[in-house]
Amino acid sequence: MSTLGNFVWSIADQLRGVYRPHQYGGIVLPFTILRRLDCLLEPTRDDVRALAEKFDGGALDVQVKRKTGLTFYNTSQYDFARLLEDPEGLRANLIDYISHFSGNIDVFERFGFEAEINRLEEKNRLYLIVAKFAEVDLHPDTVPNAAMGDLYEYLIYKFAEASNEEAGEHYTPRDAIRLMVDLLFAEENEALLEPGTIRTIYDPTAGTGGMLSVAEERLLERNPQARLRLYGQEINDLSYAICKSDMIGKGQEVSNIRLGDTLADDKFFDKTFDFCMSNPPYGVDWRASEAGVREERKKGEPSGRFGPGLPPVSDGQMLFLTHLAHKMRPAHEGGGRAGIVLNGSPLFTGAPESGPSEIRRWLLENDLVDAIIALPTAMFFNTGIATYVWVLDNRKKPERRGKVQLIDASGMWTKMRKSLGSKRKEIDAATREQIVKLYDYFGETEHSKICNTTDFGYWQITIERPLLGNDDERVTDRKGNPKPDPKKRDTENVPFNYGGNTLGDAGRDEAARAYLKDEVLPYVPDAWIDTKKTKVGYEISFTQLFYTYTPPRPLEEIDRDLDAQIQKIMGLLREVEK
Repeated sequence: MSTLGNFVWSIADQLRGVYRPHQYGGIVLPFTILRRLDCLLEPTRDDVRALAEKFDGGALDVQVKRKTGLTFYNTSQYDFARLLEDPEGLRANLIDYISHFSGNIDVFERFGFEAEINRLEEKNRLYLIVAKFAEVDLHPDTVPNAAMGDLYEYLIYKFAEASNEEAGEHYTPRDAIRLMVDLLFAEENEALLEPGTIRTIYDPTAGTGGMLSVAEERLLERNPQARLRLYGQEINDLSYAICKSDMIGKGQEVSNIRLGDTLADDKFFDKTFDFCMSNPPYGVDWRASEAGVREERKKGEPSGRFGPGLPPVSDGQMLFLTHLAHKMRPAHEGGGRAGIVLNGSPLFTGAPESGPSEIRRWLLENDLVDAIIALPTAMFFNTGIATYVWVLDNRKKPERRGKVQLIDASGMWTKMRKSLGSKRKEIDAATREQIVKLYDYFGETEHSKICNTTDFGYWQITIERPLLGNDDERVTDRKGNPKPDPKKRDTENVPFNYGGNTLGDAGRDEAARAYLKDEVLPYVPDAWIDTKKTKVGYEISFTQLFYTYTPPRPLEEIDRDLDAQIQKIMGLLREVEK
């Protein structure tokens, strides 16, 4: 792939002096897409031209699909070979060629391709570029769909590198995707092996389509007779164009890849899916989507996709979390599963009854969180921070109901021979199998913890102490009750299961009284709880659950090491003096 990728990217050498390096992608990418479509259409070109003489519009769409099995076509008389036969008319003929694609091929306008063609002609580079791409054989027999997806991503990486952008903004590393896919498929292994199995998968942040492509590849590896229908929405024009082109080559329904802002305008508002996957941006504000999100929340029911709560405008990743929870096929229709990569903040950020805490509360109280897996750092192209895969399921197996499995896979990785951006580690096949086995085992180990959904909930109680007057006497209100001292006010988090208490108002009050008696009154006997201020919170203390205490080294051992170092230093100083 690197050989083919380097060859395709080397065509940009023809652009030197006319374009800056960061502009190369705007030429190389659309020409690569065009050449791929040109190769895909080659076997059926004559049939389509014949049909175009008899039919047009929707009738032609139907006839082409019936005759060729393709959901797209081109009725122009041109292809790459014929374009080169008329150098003088190349600009006009190329524009004619592009304009005769079926209406569902809208990818070239996303690049402003016609304007670039005019510029290439003006700078006497158009023929050179077309001739170079005509030499590249991108027929599926030569470059299979999986390899073509790799080529697109390689070119995106080169484009991002030349533009000083982050490649991770457009696509996710394949090793991370394979792990997510295997985790999603783990609960349906037997069903997915049945002949003729049909499933749907959806990515609301589709990028260049890598997650969708890998999911299809993994399913077909297990069951060549299976069919996975791919759906995706993408906000970036360039990524959308590549994703749609890649899906076309796979024989997927072209209209299932849609352009737009998923948060503000869900293009699949009336659909749910068997599987959902996403790698949304971390720490990116959602101000541009805010009006649409708030309006939808205002009109929608509490059970709507943003009903549980809204995170701070500074970070929108939890909006995608609740969005995916609502895109899973309902349990009564067979249920759905979702996987999403997030950074650490959705585990714990936000005070009790804040937006993030209420989102966690909704997910856990509705038993939608199946597992959370801590990935190694330095796994992604554009960040080296800790990341986590959340696996959601609205129809858990009986043994998993009311439970959440936490897996610490942060130490399970192999070092890459060559770093790619921030990515220095990868999860190879053996490591991936090890993680999936931990998930399947569903038991307590060094790297796996099984928790109740209620283990993550707590009551935040407000501890008050009396306000004292000038004579150190308690100040009371008109009813004789002591007034609290705001300066001494404190809050404590009391776990739902503190003292073995149950949930509900009675359990809350019992747990609060027990906590006050055990943890507070021995130190401040005059304290009390203001029950009117009690709040509910949820947080997932992932690191704490896997923390292993390591005792400090004995002082005698430390002293010996220090003495040895001092002697070493003194010896070096004596050498210098000599």
